[in-house]
Amino acid sequence: MGLAKKKYQPPPRTGMEVFMMLPEGTLAELINDTIYMSPAPEYLHQKIILRLASDIQSYVEVRKLGECIISPIDVFFDDTNALQPDILFIAAENMGIVIKGGKVKGCPDLIIEVLSPGNIDHDKVTKKAAYEKFGVKEYFIVDPATKVTFTWYLTGKKYVKQLSVKGKIKSKLLKKTFSF
Repeated sequence: MGLAKKKYQPPPRTGMEVFMMLPEGTLAELINDTIYMSPAPEYLHQKIILRLASDIQSYVEVRKLGECIISPIDVFFDDTNALQPDILFIAAENMGIVIKGGKVKGCPDLIIEVLSPGNIDHDKVTKKAAYEKFGVKEYFIVDPATKVTFTWYLTGKKYVKQLSVKGKIKSKLLKKTFSF
């Protein structure tokens, strides 16, 4: 007596179903149907994100170019890929990928990842391959220890690596260089 009957809920059958069951705010990504989890980022990581995102958002807002958003936010590329880029930019003409309820379903135009000590290959290999596959036009990786930025621009369907620079992100898409 007193125990309410629970409605039967079938177990999750896909990586996306498991991913969707995670509590809000969980630092997790689904890449090729595999869930990757990580601890909260360190101070310098967040400081660089704040600086870059603030500068980019100020620049794009005044010019009505689109929106700059910081993580954690899930970007759903397809049924087996949901990533949480550190910083993403969606051009005004592509804002349709932000759907009802504030979910991002589709490909941002620009993504910036700041390396964490435990996930260097994750950003440089795994996430880079996913972003290239789904057509992210510009991908930047910042190493907070050295301030070196690794830059890839999408040419056709492949990333072309550009010259690495220190303390700057040069966006062809935004026609602007941002320093940090």
